[in-house]
Amino acid sequence: MRRAGEIVAAVLQELTALVKPGVTTAELDRYAEGRIRALGAVPSFKGYHGFPATLCTSINQEVVHGIPDPRRVLQDGDLLKIDAGASYQGFHADSCVAVAVGTPPPAVTTLIAKAQGALDAALLPVKAGNYLLDIASCVEDYAFSQGVSVVQEFTGHGIGRNLHEEPAVFNYRTISLPNVQLRAGMVLALEPIINAGDRRVRTLADQWTVVTTDGSLSAQFEHTVLVTATGGEVLTQRFS
Repeated sequence: MRRAGEIVAAVLQELTALVKPGVTTAELDRYAEGRIRALGAVPSFKGYHGFPATLCTSINQEVVHGIPDPRRVLQDGDLLKIDAGASYQGFHADSCVAVAVGTPPPAVTTLIAKAQGALDAALLPVKAGNYLLDIASCVEDYAFSQGVSVVQEFTGHGIGRNLHEEPAVFNYRTISLPNVQLRAGMVLALEPIINAGDRRVRTLADQWTVVTTDGSLSAQFEHTVLVTATGGEVLTQRFS
């Protein structure tokens, strides 16, 4: 899983450098698939429940699961989320970055910074002996302090031989899901999603792309993290 994480991190780092006005999301997708396969892995998303691409590319008010498209041209000031996964020797890693395209307005750069802060908050309590509710509480409290909302319909998840495994890693306080205690050796995909406006979302007619109901910007960062006795080891760490 460490190697899977390294591959995902490297590809996302390369993709971030390619993001600029005029590039299409389909071009990013082709590049990602080629690089993942060249590094000896297999795209986790392509064909997963019928998803047609290697990446999820979600722009501005799109929250998750945006489908790469040759007609979707990045514009100056866009807020692009790139979500990627790879399977290496049967084990998955999953990560997402939020990227500003060209010269973004302050609303974009501010929300990206807050999204990174939400992931940082999720990472703080990751340690054997703590609980899922500790993660949820940290994210919810951070989001409230920053004046943004937390999307509740999508959660983080366990990850390993399957892309999505138990437990669900929620980002808000709830009693509807089991409050699992973290154990050393567990691997979790942490992925708080925040909206600049209302938390509510809806799915478009393509049955994949999810957008904010009020048209506000949405941003997300995600890491695959190994739980240890002393903290969380990020397996998808980027270095730029």
